[in-house]
Amino acid sequence: MTMVDLTVVIITKNEESNLRKCIESFRGIAKRFVIVDSYSTDGTEHLCRVLDAELQLIGSKLDFYQNEFVDHATQLNWGFANTNINTEWSMRIDADEELMEDLADEINNKLMDLARDVNGVVLRRRVYFMGRWIKHGGRYPELLLRIFRTGKAACEQKIMDEHMVLLEGKSIEFKYDLIDNNTKDLEWWTNKHNWYSNREVLDYQKTNATTLLNDSAQQGKLTKQAKMKRVVKNKGYYGMPKFFRAHLYFIYRYYIKLGFLDGPEGRIFHFLQAYWYRFLVDAKMFECEKFDRKLGVQGELKS
Repeated sequence: MTMVDLTVVIITKNEESNLRKCIESFRGIAKRFVIVDSYSTDGTEHLCRVLDAELQLIGSKLDFYQNEFVDHATQLNWGFANTNINTEWSMRIDADEELMEDLADEINNKLMDLARDVNGVVLRRRVYFMGRWIKHGGRYPELLLRIFRTGKAACEQKIMDEHMVLLEGKSIEFKYDLIDNNTKDLEWWTNKHNWYSNREVLDYQKTNATTLLNDSAQQGKLTKQAKMKRVVKNKGYYGMPKFFRAHLYFIYRYYIKLGFLDGPEGRIFHFLQAYWYRFLVDAKMFECEKFDRKLGVQGELKS
């Protein structure tokens, strides 16, 4: 393989168990890796020094930065703007993601030969859960803009469900897959989604579907799939009664979209997505509304 004029940006927080497989999946094709770390307390920083020494042997390098975490969008945009990226192409990838070998070959063979009016590349992502590919339930493929000409895309400024968006030009889709394959355990997964649920509630409170779509249009071009999912979520899912919608979500994913075909791992995944994450979001929304009503009543009594 040859080396592509590509800088890969990865944001990290305690990703010692995932980071090596992510970087090694590029198989030496990326000129530079940029790690934007949120002050990890595990061995992430030490691992980055080790990986940098290994990458230098093949003519690549890894640069380690630290920045206080606010949200994923802010951290990503800080990384793209403040780490002296001078390659023709930039890429976002998460530490728990990796390239399939066919995708690494495709990037190596195609990226530098794309037409000048192509500023972005959409990749297909497959999600693994407890070691199994979640192929059904409407989860595959997820189409995500991940590679772009440097300076031609940014991460939309959202608290949750943020996407890279093109600022100008057009995008094309590559054929092969990116893998989301976190090696951490189920306790970590549930704790992460508890944290995500707080951010989901905050995002919902601060915006509505119309605002979200207008903001996206102002910032750039989402993929068609991302636009559709956002419309369905904000105008469809959130238009249904709380708690009941989590039940419908499970039925849709597990039965209608054939999630049961992914075995016990698929059942656990879709059950937790619906009755842990989505139900928890509704419970926290209910809690916020109840608290707000209580404050309103107390305010009226005082007046």
